[in-house]
Amino acid sequence: MKSVQLKFTCILALALALTSCKDKAKEANTSEAEAAAISESTSQKYVANVAESIIEWKGFKPTGTHTGTIALDTGILKTDDGRLQSGTFLIDMTSIAVTDLEAGDGKESLESHLKGTVEGKEDHFFDVKKFPTAAFEITGTESIAAGNTRLSGNLTIKGQKHNISFPVKITHDGDFMTMESEAFTIDRTKWGVNYGSKSVFDDLGDKFVNDDMELKITLKASKS
Repeated sequence: MKSVQLKFTCILALALALTSCKDKAKEANTSEAEAAAISESTSQKYVANVAESIIEWKGFKPTGTHTGTIALDTGILKTDDGRLQSGTFLIDMTSIAVTDLEAGDGKESLESHLKGTVEGKEDHFFDVKKFPTAAFEITGTESIAAGNTRLSGNLTIKGQKHNISFPVKITHDGDFMTMESEAFTIDRTKWGVNYGSKSVFDDLGDKFVNDDMELKITLKASKS
C-alpha cells in the first residue's frame, strides 16, 4: 500500500512540474550587452505615458506562483517612417507590487521582501534603496512573422547589464503608439538576483524560488 501511495505521489509531483513548465513563457534570448541603437536626426519622438504603461511579472516556486506589477519611471521611443528605431526607459523598482495577495494577508510582507527594504535583508531580491531604478535601452529591431517585431535591448538590473530579445507588437493610433510584448522569462540570477536560487545555493531543499521570472511589458506613448 505504501509503495502504491509513493508511486502516486511521485506521478502527481511529476505532473505538477510538467504543467508548471508548460505554463511558463519562453525565455528571452540573453547575451552580452551591446551598443545602443542610434536614431536619425529626422526621427519622430514619442514620450511614454507612464500612468498607462506597466510591467507585469510572475514568480514561481514549488508551492505556486506570485504575480505583480512594476511601473515605469520615464521612457522615450523614436521611430523612422513608423518603424521603431531606438529608445530607452527607466523602471521604477520602488513601485514593485504584489497582485495575488490581499492587503493584510501577506501582500505588504512580500513586497518589502522583494524590494529588499526589510532591515538586514536588503540583498534578498532587488535592494531598491541601492538600486531604485532598472533600465532598458534598445539595441536593435527586426521584423518577424505576423507583423510582429523582435526587440533587442540592454536590460540593467542591480547595476548588471545584459542584452535580451523578445517579440513585441507595435500599433499606431494617430499620435499614439503602443508597444506590447508577449510574456517572456529571464533568468534572474544573470542579474545577481540570487535569493532562494537552487543554482546558486545547494542547501535549500524545497525552499527555493525558480530562477525564471516572467515579464510582460505594455508601453504606451504619444508624439512629442
